[in-house]
Amino acid sequence: MKQYLDLCKHVLENGEKREDRTGTGTISVFGYQMRFNLQEGFPLLTTKKVFYRGIFEELLWFLSGDTNIKPLVDKKVGIWNEWPYADYIKRPEYQGESLEEFIEKIRNDEKFAKKYGNLGPVYGKQWRNFGGVDQISDLIYNLKHNPFSRRHLVVAFNPAEIKDMALPPCHSLFQFYVSADGKKLSCQLYQRSGDIFLGVPFNIASYSLLLAMVAQVCDMEPYEFVHTFGDAHIYLNHVDQIKTQLERTPRKLPRLVLNKDVKNIFDFKYEDIKIEDYDPWPAIKGEVSV
Repeated sequence: MKQYLDLCKHVLENGEKREDRTGTGTISVFGYQMRFNLQEGFPLLTTKKVFYRGIFEELLWFLSGDTNIKPLVDKKVGIWNEWPYADYIKRPEYQGESLEEFIEKIRNDEKFAKKYGNLGPVYGKQWRNFGGVDQISDLIYNLKHNPFSRRHLVVAFNPAEIKDMALPPCHSLFQFYVSADGKKLSCQLYQRSGDIFLGVPFNIASYSLLLAMVAQVCDMEPYEFVHTFGDAHIYLNHVDQIKTQLERTPRKLPRLVLNKDVKNIFDFKYEDIKIEDYDPWPAIKGEVSV
């Protein structure tokens, strides 16, 4: 994962300090690209331990079309917890509950979860129902029937519904590309905003997994994940954590193993996804900016 460490160095050395929506402040650059060859290993960060179960469960949740955090909460995946809580504490129904108490209510009270656990029309909604279009189903069909098209795009950034989203999509759109021999599949993500310490390692692994899953159901090999950024930033309260990673030597990449019996993108379950030989450095904590 030298590519990731190179990004960290580039931002620290060339970025500018900027104010941001969260009030935390960032060091930021505009425009950057990384490339990962999945045939060399699965690009899961090794300079800190990454909670990959959460990444994989989140991707499956996106693919299901769901936008309520309860399925993630039930699986003890807290990636999205802070955003509905931030909305809840502004409401008159708020009774001083902590984040942990709020999540317990989401877990144990279906009616409460339905009302307060929804994030609005975020990724899952846009992927599966963008103005009535199931973009994922169309993507798979077109890759199989018109592989050399230049229109294999899925767009999450829907301007008409941004105002109703808890967080406008950071990973805004992605595109697939089939090699000339029809055997290899690549994916490029355009990410309008990238939190380099907390978010980007998740994004790399998530879209690399998606690439591998799509390749399998289309009878191709996953080849290259290309990660393109708009605003790539390190939050000021993550600088020390980034520097700690830069002091660590990357280790060998793990292997991704998918259940070869799965032929439909919507049939994948967490049990169908395995990571082997993952040997990372210890985890490093950092606060999320909401």
